[in-house]
Amino acid sequence: MKLTVVGTGYVGLVSGACFAELGNDVICVDIDQEKIAGLKDGVMPIYEPGLKEIVDRNYEHGNLKFTTSLEAGVKESDIIFIAVGTPSQEDGGADLSAVKAVAQDIAQYINGYKIVIDKSTVPVGTGDWVEELIEQQQEADYDFDVVSCPEFLREGSAVADTMHPDRVIIGTESKKAADILDELHQPFEAPILHTDRYSAEMIKYAANAFLATKISFINEIANICERTGGDVAEVAKGIGTDHRISDKFLRAGVGFGGACFPKDTKAITKTAQERGYDFKVVNSVVEANKLQKQTLVKKLKREVPNLAGQTISVLGLAFKPNTDDMREAPSRTIIKQLLEAGAQVKAYDPIAMEEAQGIFADDIQYCKNAYDAIEDTAAVILVTEWDEFQDLDLDRVAELLTNPIFIDGRNCYDVEEMKKRGFTYYSVGRPAVNNRELAATQEVATTE
Repeated sequence: MKLTVVGTGYVGLVSGACFAELGNDVICVDIDQEKIAGLKDGVMPIYEPGLKEIVDRNYEHGNLKFTTSLEAGVKESDIIFIAVGTPSQEDGGADLSAVKAVAQDIAQYINGYKIVIDKSTVPVGTGDWVEELIEQQQEADYDFDVVSCPEFLREGSAVADTMHPDRVIIGTESKKAADILDELHQPFEAPILHTDRYSAEMIKYAANAFLATKISFINEIANICERTGGDVAEVAKGIGTDHRISDKFLRAGVGFGGACFPKDTKAITKTAQERGYDFKVVNSVVEANKLQKQTLVKKLKREVPNLAGQTISVLGLAFKPNTDDMREAPSRTIIKQLLEAGAQVKAYDPIAMEEAQGIFADDIQYCKNAYDAIEDTAAVILVTEWDEFQDLDLDRVAELLTNPIFIDGRNCYDVEEMKKRGFTYYSVGRPAVNNRELAATQEVATTE
């Protein structure tokens, strides 16, 4: 089939490349000339495992093209995916200005029956709005259908998630559009769920809000465990074996970030508010996640109350491993707290260093590896669970630190092991190890 994907971010570029991989003719459109030129030269605008190989292969074969001309994309394709950004506005609602611009341009260039697919995450009712825009502004009376077909890819595993989806949602009441899209998605060999457009739009928000709720819930349980002596890892294991709950998204940590969960939880509560409903559960999820990002520096201050003039190491800048995305990343909150307290920051991330420089400029020191970041610092804060951070030489870490203080925001290390190695160790929802307090207790016991 002939497809156009408008927008070459995570959703658009991955979707376009994967549809091309399945044998479709795909045109990827973006208004960013530099990005399009880079893609033609094999330069990826995002880091995503496996993506470059698929893009290069299909671009070379000629069934994946890149252009800044939406006119060419609309006129040469039968199916047009809108996959542009819908970032949060100040009030939490989704900014649909890019969607509007694309819809208006589609109306201008439409030259026959088209299926226009909202792939971007958009509020319920956006499909109606896009349909009205095209109807009102098209120059000729061509038939078209607007369909909601939300994505469910995860950054860091976006290619695998796109090629092997859990399900495909097709939101339309047009049998013609549904039949065509069934055929398009058949090679994915995934269950296809047909719904009305409103339900499809809501499914995306509901899924992300629910997953975000699981994360904030286990983080709240972790905070209670720290105050009662429980171990959140054991608690998560105990409840996760219940098939009604499952063990997915039950790993306690420093909070969620990225492009989806923060934005989508705010958007769904805004949608509810606009319709006179207070979505208390997800409002609490948003607030709990905001507070969770502040917990690591609070733990550090138990050991180093005055951070002014201290140098602190931060390991991990991206919001999760296998991506360079720092949107709403916990590291941003943590580094901001440290800088406001007068600390100096040495940071390292395997992929997201360039992205970080665009955010923090020269306010922090960017290091060549984890050990370089740790050397001569008063404490280390592990924020992102990259594989290389989960297998550090702990003896070397202890030697490089001026104080053996290790704040683990992802529970990467065993509590007893850190205790044996002499670290003052804080994790999330597990017993803290303060070897100075332990030493003092032993000294008192010996004296008595």
